[in-house]
Amino acid sequence: MQLPLVVGVDGSEASLPAVDWAVDEAARRGVPLRLVHASLWERYEGPPPWHGVEQPSERVLAEHVVASAAERAARRNPEVKVSTVILTEEPVDALLREGNNASALVTGSRGRGELKGMLLGSVGLAVAARAHCPVIVVRGDKVALAASHERILLGAGDPATSAEAVRFAFREAETRACTLDVVRAWRCPAYEISESPQAVVEDLARHHEERASALLDAVLHDAMADHPGVRVRRATVEGPARKVLLSRSAAADLVIIGARRRQGHLGLQLGLVGHALLHHADCPVAVVPQQV
Repeated sequence: MQLPLVVGVDGSEASLPAVDWAVDEAARRGVPLRLVHASLWERYEGPPPWHGVEQPSERVLAEHVVASAAERAARRNPEVKVSTVILTEEPVDALLREGNNASALVTGSRGRGELKGMLLGSVGLAVAARAHCPVIVVRGDKVALAASHERILLGAGDPATSAEAVRFAFREAETRACTLDVVRAWRCPAYEISESPQAVVEDLARHHEERASALLDAVLHDAMADHPGVRVRRATVEGPARKVLLSRSAAADLVIIGARRRQGHLGLQLGLVGHALLHHADCPVAVVPQQV
């Protein structure tokens, strides 16, 4: 059974490129697309009056949103199988539950009703930080959204917490027949180099870079053996991981990072790197959970 690609739609301007991106991704993967709209309109408007024939205005809006999204998807690629659903519940809860039976969740970068100054909507952030399936927040310029760079960027974490992200990245690169850039950032802790002679600082830097390279080899070993056709460019770069990945996202069609999911922990499980990319990356961002 092919799990669908689930995309949250709310009628916002940001949800339109998310639908387009999801259609293209579903076509690449050969999976169906499921359009989900969730709202608590019934709670606030109440049921229709017993004598009336008019449905609540928010229900009408919800039906229009999903119908318009389905029509847009069909125009973009009529070969992709599309289904729709309207759910009367909180959008975050609905999408998290839908994600339990999805190959991935897709959201826009900002939803309907979000403050204009917000860089990422609250729904997208909560879903990316809590889902147990990969989440793609669609953002970035037209070049990235059209996959014109033909390049995917993977921020390589520790082997124990990034295995799922690595597998996701290799499958994605193989499906797209594109280059996979894998980056491991490293830094010399300030306490190690404070007031140290230059020669010592250089030795410490060499040690940390070699350690980063060894960790990168460990992270990539199995995936490279499983996907020998994927073109991989590996790099170890000095600097904060969030700054390194943000800079390189400008030349990528998708940036991928792993995220820890601790059992029984209900809060937002997303680190500084994830927050920075979801708010500022120049291309779509995929957050791939790893159970620990």
